[in-house]
Amino acid sequence: MARTTRLDYDALDRLLIQQLDVISRRQALAVGVTDNALRHRLRPGGPWRGLLPGVYMAATGAPTTLQQEMAALLYAGPGSVITGPAALRSHHIRTELTEFVDVLVPSTRQRRDTQFVRLHRTTRMPGRIWEAGPVQYVMPARAVADAVRAMTSLRDVRAVVADAVQRDKCAISNLAVELSQGPAKGSVLFREALGDVADGIRSAAEGDLRDLLARSGLPMPLFNPSLYDEHGTFIARPDAWWPAHGIAVEVDSKQWHTSPEDHAKTLARGRRMARYQIVVLRFTPRQIRSQPAEVRNDIKAALDGAQGRPLLRLKTIPVNNGAAA
Repeated sequence: MARTTRLDYDALDRLLIQQLDVISRRQALAVGVTDNALRHRLRPGGPWRGLLPGVYMAATGAPTTLQQEMAALLYAGPGSVITGPAALRSHHIRTELTEFVDVLVPSTRQRRDTQFVRLHRTTRMPGRIWEAGPVQYVMPARAVADAVRAMTSLRDVRAVVADAVQRDKCAISNLAVELSQGPAKGSVLFREALGDVADGIRSAAEGDLRDLLARSGLPMPLFNPSLYDEHGTFIARPDAWWPAHGIAVEVDSKQWHTSPEDHAKTLARGRRMARYQIVVLRFTPRQIRSQPAEVRNDIKAALDGAQGRPLLRLKTIPVNNGAAA
């Protein structure tokens, strides 16, 4: 943007409208705001306030999340794009948010982190972006990959990966590409979580159940398979399923049953499974985490009690392939 010597009020207004009342020093000077005028606007009690070095907001209150993200992009420079937890939030993927905004910049750019902005130099600038007005984010799979590589808990990594897939924000294949093409650092937990999700895990609570069963010596179930009767009618997709025993486990998490419609669907699924003589055990996420012995004993008792029971005439299709079991 070429600098002018006379303030262009229309250009300034357009910029502020387009950029959520956030503007960089370079942009302000280019439309004719002088150094003296900038200092006057930014004075104590003035109409503007500083957000980041060389980035201002044409208002005096606290910035919104979007205004902070806009400021982060202006500070990072042309072509920058938001990733990590902030991008996950924009895609409505569950994660623990932080006060930081993570921004990808080209590897050759020399600029340091400041205040709430963390810059990540990369040779893999994304070819596609997702926009919310003037704010640019990476696509969901890249947001997941960049966010989970900084995590140290398998449970947290698994929760983000599973939520992204559960909500159809990205496919497992997209995440696998990010895993293979991204840096090796931080990829161990990402790889393990992606394998779990490929096997059917769709929530942190289901991951906790898988971990519990892996320690228990009990046979491992299929997670989230599709069950059909002998006529090909869909029955249900239980959280965990032992086809040889006709036993299912449902993890009743409030976060997935927040509306009357969700609750009604859960009850209807339970009735359908009962109609086909499927034994359904229900546990809450808290029970799985805080009462693992009781959960294990209940599952073991059900599996032992099903010994010698005739096989149910049902078709099981696992999530990771199309073959019937």
